[in-house]
Amino acid sequence: MKKLLLIRLSALGDVVFNIPLANILKKNGFTVHWLTSEKGFDIVNNNPCVDKTILAPVEKWKKEKNFIKNFLEYLKIIKDIRKENYDIVIDTQLILKSFIWTKFSNGKRRIVAKSAREGAIFGGNEVIEPLFNDFKLHSVYNYFKFAKYLGLDTSEIKMTLPPSKKEAIEKVDKLLSETDKNKLNLIIAPATTWDNKHWNKDYWKKLIKLIDYEKFNLIFIGTNKDKNLISYIGGDNFINLAGKTNLGELIEVLKRGDILISLDSGSTHLGWATGKPKIISIFTATPKERYAPIGINHIALGGNLPCQPCHKKKCPLSDPKKINNCTNFPKADEVLDALNELERSFN
Repeated sequence: MKKLLLIRLSALGDVVFNIPLANILKKNGFTVHWLTSEKGFDIVNNNPCVDKTILAPVEKWKKEKNFIKNFLEYLKIIKDIRKENYDIVIDTQLILKSFIWTKFSNGKRRIVAKSAREGAIFGGNEVIEPLFNDFKLHSVYNYFKFAKYLGLDTSEIKMTLPPSKKEAIEKVDKLLSETDKNKLNLIIAPATTWDNKHWNKDYWKKLIKLIDYEKFNLIFIGTNKDKNLISYIGGDNFINLAGKTNLGELIEVLKRGDILISLDSGSTHLGWATGKPKIISIFTATPKERYAPIGINHIALGGNLPCQPCHKKKCPLSDPKKINNCTNFPKADEVLDALNELERSFN
């Protein structure tokens, strides 16, 4: 049994995309430890693919801004990591904030990729081919390059999540108590953190009006910051869970979904990880080939503009007529057609 440390602190989607890699490592006899931040902790801790979860409270450190206290905590975590005497350390974050963990982990083999930024390549003593040098290669397959380097079979994509806690199940039971059991649960997640990943809010509004309410229970999810958008597109007329769930409870909601309509967002990736809802994902600035759920039960939609995908948080164009034009595709009717297609698959 070889002991391995996987370093992936954030973001939520990338933590999800690392789960299949962790499952391959676990399947091949590795004892897998995973260093993650608060953003990934609830989907890594108690996940069957991991033997031990190590929390690096990065968000807490940013908030507290107590350098001495934070630095002492930082040193303690590094000290605890060094005691593990890892055979292999894999850094899939590949930036400065993961460099120090990798460099000082005391791992015998510290594996990074040529695409590492901010000096993170110097944290390793073994370097594999670059990651993410092709928009058309899915993130999961990019992270599989570490497994291939170790000579492991990467033919299986296995997603796992921690089991839902009893409290989460009971809370979601109450939140969804008014749903009609004879209808499909349609979950709608209309927001994400990048403005450039958002779909035209008027298209959302039109789509909500076009949906056949006789077939679906509409359930809206999001954070407190998303409440205004959800209210604008009509979400207040249905079950609106924005700001009412933590990550574990959100996962339980997604497990109850039959169809999910969302963006390139954490909700999409978590929905895929549950293995439950069929997903319609809308892509504007980012490449669907890299981030869309894999599988025949999912549909990824977007435009075909010359500037797509720019993969920028803010539109790089200067022409007022072209700025954020990618957010105007697909049209609402296209999303409705995809919804009807998935609905028919339940019959």
